[in-house]
Amino acid sequence: MESALLVDRRDGWTMLTLNRPDRLNSFNEDLHRALAAALDDAAADAGCRAVLLTGAGRGFCAGQDLSARAGLAEAPDLGATIDALYNPLVRRIRGLEKPVICAVNGVAAGAGANIALACDIVLAARSAKFIQAFSKIGLVPDSGGTWFLPRVIGDARARALMMLAEPLTATQAAEWGMIWKVVEDADLAAEAEKLTAHLATQPTYGLALTKQALNASGANSLDAQLDLERDLQRKAGRSPDYAEGTKAFMEKRTPAFTGRPS
Repeated sequence: MESALLVDRRDGWTMLTLNRPDRLNSFNEDLHRALAAALDDAAADAGCRAVLLTGAGRGFCAGQDLSARAGLAEAPDLGATIDALYNPLVRRIRGLEKPVICAVNGVAAGAGANIALACDIVLAARSAKFIQAFSKIGLVPDSGGTWFLPRVIGDARARALMMLAEPLTATQAAEWGMIWKVVEDADLAAEAEKLTAHLATQPTYGLALTKQALNASGANSLDAQLDLERDLQRKAGRSPDYAEGTKAFMEKRTPAFTGRPS
């Protein structure tokens, strides 16, 4: 049987493809375990300096595979599922010390939409749609959706999307600032791979520190964030990439970053 996740290691980066196209790449435990392991491998691999996440077939991810719970005699503990699977996934993506790019190649619904939003840079095919589908089955948006959406598109829009569960086109998502950009369907894969390959040549340690600063900014006061920027800049300023970047600037050449902290 084909794996629920395809792992393609490239030169300096890794592509992870959700591979349950017959179920619109909805999550079951096998896919959760495979993706968690692949993200852990990417985190531990010094040769991997960026990650691209996408889906196989006509959709990115339809969220939870509801058929896995059909016919249960008792109501499932969905909080336990979130605690064991979805929350650790979002934390892995946000905490990964290298860029995570998401190429949304089709529908991204429920947890699938919010997992896309957890990534650092999101590209979407023009035909893609984002759907906060939870209210259709009486559930609360999870996987960080109630945290991400109000921050990127504002409270009023987030409330309406979550309560009405109306599809949001990729074009509208880009116009609202929810994603980085829209790409024509035929160009999405090439554009996403080009972007990921570029990021794999950049100062990975500095990008990791940038992620750390951004992750903290929502809860910090301005004074606390200024102090954090100072502390992180001190670390970045002692890295080989800063020395190389400065030298390359003075010599008017392209820098050769290693991505390492020391």
